[in-house]
Amino acid sequence: MNEALDRLTNGAWLHTFPEGKVCQEDAPIRRLKWGTASLIARAPVTPIVLPIIHHGFEKVMPENYAFGRRPPVPLWNQEIKIVVGEPMEFNLPELREMALSQSRDSSFSSGQWPRNILGGLDEAEQKCLYMTISDQIQTTLENLRNFSKSYAKAEQ
Repeated sequence: MNEALDRLTNGAWLHTFPEGKVCQEDAPIRRLKWGTASLIARAPVTPIVLPIIHHGFEKVMPENYAFGRRPPVPLWNQEIKIVVGEPMEFNLPELREMALSQSRDSSFSSGQWPRNILGGLDEAEQKCLYMTISDQIQTTLENLRNFSKSYAKAEQ
């Protein structure tokens, strides 16, 4: 995470998979991990998030190709679709204020996180902030996924 934060600090591109794993099934997006939200909240300059959805990689490297294993090399001549959504920008001061008010009404604190490590936010406030950012990204990705599926049906 520190290396990723260093890249953001230097203005470099950083690509994350916020689900925490590669999913080959056509199912709703699982709850996102908070690592991406943490990077957004901790970066000295708030990064712009570019949501990307892709379809077809499960045909390039299928998990159960032969004898329940992946192929030794990627399969060629497979159709891959990549859909890029609108850039997302986050108003962190506003989101921090929201996290402060939401955390007062929640029971997130377990005493395991260091106090005041992110802009004066305690553990419960950080968790609320990360959850809010992750939920916004997840909603955007799910909407983009649904759009890409409806677009693919319209092409047929």
